[in-house]
Amino acid sequence: MMVVQALLAGVFQVVQMALLLLLAPGLTGLVRIIKARLLGRRGPPLVQPYLDLLRLLKKEVVLAENASWLFRTTPYLVFTAIWLAAALVPTFSTALALTATADLIALVALLASARFFLALAGMDVGTSFGGLGSSREMMIATLAEPAMLMVIFSVAILVRTTSLSLIVDFMLSGGVGLRVSLALALISLLMVAIAENGRVPIDNPATHLELTMVHEAMVLEYSGRHLALIEAAGMMKLVLYMALIACIFLPWGIAAPNDGPVELLIGLVTFVLKLVAGAVLLAMFETGIAKMRVFRYGEFLGGALLLSLLGAIFLYVSTGL
Repeated sequence: MMVVQALLAGVFQVVQMALLLLLAPGLTGLVRIIKARLLGRRGPPLVQPYLDLLRLLKKEVVLAENASWLFRTTPYLVFTAIWLAAALVPTFSTALALTATADLIALVALLASARFFLALAGMDVGTSFGGLGSSREMMIATLAEPAMLMVIFSVAILVRTTSLSLIVDFMLSGGVGLRVSLALALISLLMVAIAENGRVPIDNPATHLELTMVHEAMVLEYSGRHLALIEAAGMMKLVLYMALIACIFLPWGIAAPNDGPVELLIGLVTFVLKLVAGAVLLAMFETGIAKMRVFRYGEFLGGALLLSLLGAIFLYVSTGL
């Protein structure tokens, strides 16, 4: 029986990783379509991100003369780290092979590792734009990561664990209720997700303005399959944060380890619907808000840190620890 469960967990894990890889470009394409329709434009087709990635994979890689081994290996490291981090988040079932290691602290560490290598690669060639983007990325990280950790601590105070599968079970148990502290943690996590994915108002992925670029400035020197891996990692990062928000705060529909095929199918459909709803809300938010100045990033992320800190304090007081 244990062997069968282990095999099923391995199969579910492979299905989840393939599903993430398949849905990531589609989610990006859906956000672009909705934003275009809200602005009165037709917009690109849904499959355009897939076509862009295939086109980049077919192109030749052009490297700067002074590019080191770090610049060449960073796309593979970033893609692997983000894909592995996304695989830790339960999407349609908690019966996954990586459930034992699906810890929020490990997830933050994987995301920080990907950011670290990408920032180093941005400075490796020695261009002014690369250094500019890397410095801005690290400035954002100094506030985004503490806010993310405070959200984790807020949830851990309530659930008494940082395991994602146990958090899902606790949230589905029905004993949580409505808590102001969790609402503050949710808002803080949403703000961190916007900053980490380079979305409006922090960054605009649809433009290449020199004075406002963050992510694009770090990857200007990449081309071919290297750029395809970085773009795919960015698309998967958006899916990761949407899945993480749904896993912690909206876990309804996620199948338990002993559930049957019907529950698993419901979990798959529910996960796709959550991504669609997230894409609609993100497109509406980006359409209705303007890009802020670089000097105001600290105010935005400082607000996220403050909200997460207040949420942790409220939970600490209310639980009587």
